[in-house]
Amino acid sequence: MIFAEKLTKKFEDFTAVNEINLNISSGEALVLLGPNGAGKTTTVRMLNSILAPTSGRARIAGYDVVTEAAKVRASVGVLTEHHGLYNRMNAVEYLLFFADLYAIPRQKSKARIEELLGLFTLSQFKKQRLGEYSKGMRQKLALVRALLPEPPVLLLDEPTSAMDPESAKMVRDAIKTLKSADRTIMLCTHNLTEAELLADKIAIIWHGKIIQYDTVQALKRNLLGPEEYILTSSSILPSEVPVLPECIQLMRRGESSLHFRIENPEINNPALIRLLVNAGVDVLSFHKVHRSLENAYLAAIHQATDTQ
Repeated sequence: MIFAEKLTKKFEDFTAVNEINLNISSGEALVLLGPNGAGKTTTVRMLNSILAPTSGRARIAGYDVVTEAAKVRASVGVLTEHHGLYNRMNAVEYLLFFADLYAIPRQKSKARIEELLGLFTLSQFKKQRLGEYSKGMRQKLALVRALLPEPPVLLLDEPTSAMDPESAKMVRDAIKTLKSADRTIMLCTHNLTEAELLADKIAIIWHGKIIQYDTVQALKRNLLGPEEYILTSSSILPSEVPVLPECIQLMRRGESSLHFRIENPEINNPALIRLLVNAGVDVLSFHKVHRSLENAYLAAIHQATDTQ
């Protein structure tokens, strides 16, 4: 649904995006992460046929972003950093205006507008001028506009910025429900907790290049090493722990706890538990240590910096 091969954008002597490759299937959500100025917005603009690439190619929903730009724009719902709301209009006037631009029949567009305003709790404010909306309300209305034509591809730039926690959760939940077999979502965010909740895959872009591209769990394994687990005992541990295989590393030991780093845990965890129980350990709990996407992201950036 979103495909890019060696996609590049140069502004005179400055390379904003440098030969990035993407392949996002229907029903997937890709989160694009990176520091300010890394090339995220430029990438989104090329994929939406707003900017022409300097070289490389990209296709959205089967359409070439250069030669079939009008079809690309008709297939994409976009939420940008700057919403372009018309402050003197109310929500219904504004959305009907865009529905006409999308050539949505009036009867259908009115029903669709009511549905989306209700979904994002904006119905009671639909006759209020947009200039009186809060930042969070404006963000939600811009997202409604992006969803209005039911596009197969959504490109979302910071979809929950400036929102209170309740509104942000509402938008995240809506994004989850929007994923389907025939819709693909690509979003940029600085909120790494949000990225971890929404992403099927993560792409980390740095100085215009994608330096990591994988699932959240795979990124954590690749950047932070094997998964870690903590075992606690209901009694003081025996003086000696049994000899462990090479794929299991004992990192720390407490009076009644053991901290392991374990490769292939789906295979080795059951064997480890059996080994410890047979050695007289009274196992009370055994749980995985949570490792955040933030730590993996920072490791990727440091790794890229060190190899520059």
